[in-house]
Amino acid sequence: MVELCRKISESKWFPNFIIGVIFLAGIVVGLQTDSYIQQHYGEILIILDNVILYIFVFEIVIKMIAKSPRPWEFFKDGWNVFDFIIVAVCFLPFGGPYVAVLRLARILRVLRLVSALPKLQVLVGALIKSIPSMSYVGLLLLLLFYIYAVMGTYLFGQNDPLHFGSIGASMMTLFEIITLEGWIDVFNIQVMGSNVYTVEALESMQRVPSAHPVAAPVYFISFILLGTMIMLNLFIGIIINGMEETNREETIKELAKIREQLHGISLEEEINLIQQDIEKINENLKLLRNRISAESGGKKISQTDVH
Repeated sequence: MVELCRKISESKWFPNFIIGVIFLAGIVVGLQTDSYIQQHYGEILIILDNVILYIFVFEIVIKMIAKSPRPWEFFKDGWNVFDFIIVAVCFLPFGGPYVAVLRLARILRVLRLVSALPKLQVLVGALIKSIPSMSYVGLLLLLLFYIYAVMGTYLFGQNDPLHFGSIGASMMTLFEIITLEGWIDVFNIQVMGSNVYTVEALESMQRVPSAHPVAAPVYFISFILLGTMIMLNLFIGIIINGMEETNREETIKELAKIREQLHGISLEEEINLIQQDIEKINENLKLLRNRISAESGGKKISQTDVH
């Protein structure tokens, strides 16, 4: 029984089957949100939902038996703990849409595909490694937002209370500007004044129109250069640096695996492996010589035919 469960859990089809069931669970949860489908096919969806739930229970049981005689090792994997919690929540004696939402969270298990794709592993590892450095850049960006929000409130608050009426509104406006989406309208309101250039939402607000033909260009251009061109590129540089570190660690792990494979091999066995490699190289060289001699012989024959 233990060997059978171990073979099933280590097989290639089993995780693919579970991922397919996870996607099916997501589709069923989505269909249950439609009132028409729920009214006409509600019973079928409930049956499917229960089948999916017990397939997840079967998966956990198979994996725990495969860990025998130490089934508690199943909980050493964070993904296994996540699966167990989601399945346990589904058996709690309360209803409502919350259980369905938690069941839909099992789609996050698709992230296990990361372990099957080495390049994606490197990318995710780089992102995780970059989080501490990115937090410092994020703090610096927050300080930049705060300083420019205070400046913008003082400079443009009376002219444009919609975008710069408070520090909160100014920070939201700066977030819009840093994405380079729709900032031209905000810029024109400050350069020309809200009485010359305005938007519909601003017309009904009390304001003191004033133009800032010098301060506004300096403010907006300096913020875009610092925020968009420099800060966002710092994030990219940190991620690239994290990828290099992750690649270096992966190389070290591969070397460690090779050492583990070689560990315990006697000197005679290692010599035999080297001799086998040399024999393979010699065979390849012979094939290459025969091919070269055949090609050169064919050329000589063709030259003789020409004469």
